[in-house]
Amino acid sequence: MAKITVLTKEISVQTVNEDDYISLTDIARFKDAKRTDDLIRNWLRNRNTIEFVGIWEQLNNTNFNSVEFDGIKMQAGLNSFTLTPKQWIEKTGAIGIISKTGRYGGTFAHKDIAFEFASWISVEFKLYLIKEFQRLKEQERKQLGWDIRRNLAKINYRIHTDAVKANLIPAELSKTQVSFIYASEADVLNMALFGMTAKQWRDKNPGVKGNIRDEANVSQLVCLSNLENLNALFITEGLSQSDRLIKLNQIAIHQMQLLTEHSGVKRLQDKK
Repeated sequence: MAKITVLTKEISVQTVNEDDYISLTDIARFKDAKRTDDLIRNWLRNRNTIEFVGIWEQLNNTNFNSVEFDGIKMQAGLNSFTLTPKQWIEKTGAIGIISKTGRYGGTFAHKDIAFEFASWISVEFKLYLIKEFQRLKEQERKQLGWDIRRNLAKINYRIHTDAVKANLIPAELSKTQVSFIYASEADVLNMALFGMTAKQWRDKNPGVKGNIRDEANVSQLVCLSNLENLNALFITEGLSQSDRLIKLNQIAIHQMQLLTEHSGVKRLQDKK
């Protein structure tokens, strides 16, 4: 569950079936922290609200009970009409609003509905809510893009180590010897791309928590992914380590020149 701060108020955001749901309870606290449930019920009994959430359900929920919705809509606006989020969900099978109990409970709604509720609470608050929500999604998008690129390098490295195991490591070697060969092969790639081994990088950067690959830029990660695949192929073909290092270094120089000159890669690098 993520949290954003809107006009000093902390608002919870959670993902439900790949959609974003925002806490109506937290939004209501902006107006009256002691009467959040009452505010949500008052908003939900409004005829305009019923029409809005009902149409939203018809557009997004194939199991929505339209017959019950019509009955509720006919009563909406009457002085005697009351409706809680839980009653709305149980009667119509609605999915746009979620009512939860417990430590992380409260009333959540799909972002489309939550923005409508925020507008009812305060137009100013709604605008700031949208701004902070968009900022959250942009941060998530950037992080996702970086994770995908980093994981791609890790996956290709697994292909690379499998090739090492299948072609360079005799069965009788000890675990220590196997680990040494893996480290040696990893440094073939490090030398080809970064011009130094992992240990040399750590010695030069004692205060950095990550490793040489964690600190790589976008262009380097793309190139590294390619080098891992190529090295696995060269190993299978029986090339010596020294021959592979020369080939990989030449390929790395060529690819990095192309990547650093590519405008699209430059934009990605700027956003890192």
